[in-house]
Amino acid sequence: MSSRRTASLITLGCARNEVDSEELAARLEAAGWQLGDDDPDVIVVNTCGFIESAKKDSIDTLLAAADSGAKVIAAGCMAERYGDQLADALPEAAAVLSFDDYAEIGDRLDDVVEGRPLVPHSPRDRRLLLPISPVERGAAPKVSVPGHGDLPEGLAPASGPRAPLRRRLGTGPVASLKLASGCDRRCSFCAIPAFRGAYLSRPPQELVDEAAWLAGQGVRELVLVSENSTSYGKDLGDLRALEKLLPSLAAVDGIQRVRASYLQPAELRPGLLSAIAGTEGVAPYFDLSFQHASGGVLRRMRRFGDPSRFLELLERIRAEAPDAGVRSNFIVGFPGETEEEFAELVGFLEEARLDVIGVFGYSDEEGTEAASFDGKLDQEVVDARVAALTELAEELTAQRAEERIGAEVEVLIEEDLGDGGYEGRAAHQGPEVDGSVTVQGIGLVPGQIVRAVVMDAEGVDLIARIKAGP
Repeated sequence: MSSRRTASLITLGCARNEVDSEELAARLEAAGWQLGDDDPDVIVVNTCGFIESAKKDSIDTLLAAADSGAKVIAAGCMAERYGDQLADALPEAAAVLSFDDYAEIGDRLDDVVEGRPLVPHSPRDRRLLLPISPVERGAAPKVSVPGHGDLPEGLAPASGPRAPLRRRLGTGPVASLKLASGCDRRCSFCAIPAFRGAYLSRPPQELVDEAAWLAGQGVRELVLVSENSTSYGKDLGDLRALEKLLPSLAAVDGIQRVRASYLQPAELRPGLLSAIAGTEGVAPYFDLSFQHASGGVLRRMRRFGDPSRFLELLERIRAEAPDAGVRSNFIVGFPGETEEEFAELVGFLEEARLDVIGVFGYSDEEGTEAASFDGKLDQEVVDARVAALTELAEELTAQRAEERIGAEVEVLIEEDLGDGGYEGRAAHQGPEVDGSVTVQGIGLVPGQIVRAVVMDAEGVDLIARIKAGP
């Protein structure tokens, strides 16, 4: 194969997809492909298929890529979920790949360039596939690739690539570390388990090894991601696996902050709560998947909780970590949601003092239980409730940010803005979606953690200056 063959990767969707793309990038380089965005032979679009807007974005991106003249390949969640249907509807794509193709991604791109036809897969319910048992996994072997060093080969979950290594596609001091693939929950509105498969945890030592490799690449903050991080270790026979893992990751040389995300409120055990709230080097940050607050709506979602239980959980979190950051997303307009149930959600948010609130309008997802529910709300009602809750969320999160004025925060510097200004994030702020801190100082560098005092707030964003003295 000519060494001039070049592939470009476009990643859509969540942080888990970003990790998948870095694993694919490493495989492509190991297979002799060059990575680059200038006049590539092939463009691989790692699509998202979670909600309707994400699917539309994926289609638009694939079409725009096809206009470049390069051969375009659809991969990722939307490609996995729709397979041959997507191929029929989108002839502009040269191939539609399954997760099962990831292990031979270099060969698949060779096939495309050489004009060898690839038969798109017929999607199937990956929940019915048997996961690899802990006994079958055994010890994770090591592989070595020039320029990258050793990394554990890892698992071969049905839901993602078997990655010998990652090739970082970004250069900042923050990187995601994927704890697991798949999901064993059965939320009535969610199709992810059907195309991502059963929950499959990665062995702890493999994660520690990858964390050390990332630290060597300049990473200073690890963001732990999965479909449900509080399930980590269940399939390994250890319900306390995550609380044991956190100190090990925080102790990795070069790693200054570890942040857990995607936490299920019903699974946030006291020991895990304490580990997140009180372990040195672990951000006291709680990305809680509430989804709603009304007990009736949550039961129809096949979830657990109600306002009093959620408020009690928040009280326990703040008792152990008063300055903890808490964020959550909420689905509005779920089938059968009454005005009273919507009012319950509003009342909960007014009491909860969350740092970040994401609001989404319900839409049917094919293949989910909720798609067959009675009591669908008119779109005008859903839109009105989304608008009302979004406006309230902006007001409440701005108030919460103002409460932090005068507080001391530890900020990971991510970017030099010039003129003595630097952008970063405090421990209570997750990457990209939770706001940032603008720090006034001199001589700071990305990757450095500094202590600063909050002077002002603009929405969820904070303005701070370096703390003087010890």
